[in-house]
Amino acid sequence: MPLTLYQRDDCQLCDQALAVLATAGAPDFVSRWIDDDAALEAQYGARVPVLREDASGRELDWPFDRAALARFLESVPV
Repeated sequence: MPLTLYQRDDCQLCDQALAVLATAGAPDFVSRWIDDDAALEAQYGARVPVLREDASGRELDWPFDRAALARFLESVPV
């Protein structure tokens, strides 16, 4: 289940999302910074942090907690 976390540099909300992912024992994910990418900035600018399940394209927008993350991960196809 490849996951990508879209985030910004120096983003307090992104730091909080990383903490939720860590405490929830989330599977490995790739961090993608949107700061220097105009297309990603246009798509995710006001929404970061966003966790994306790459195969299905499903996304979990911030704010999310451990329970919301668990529901998201349970519904992701294996």
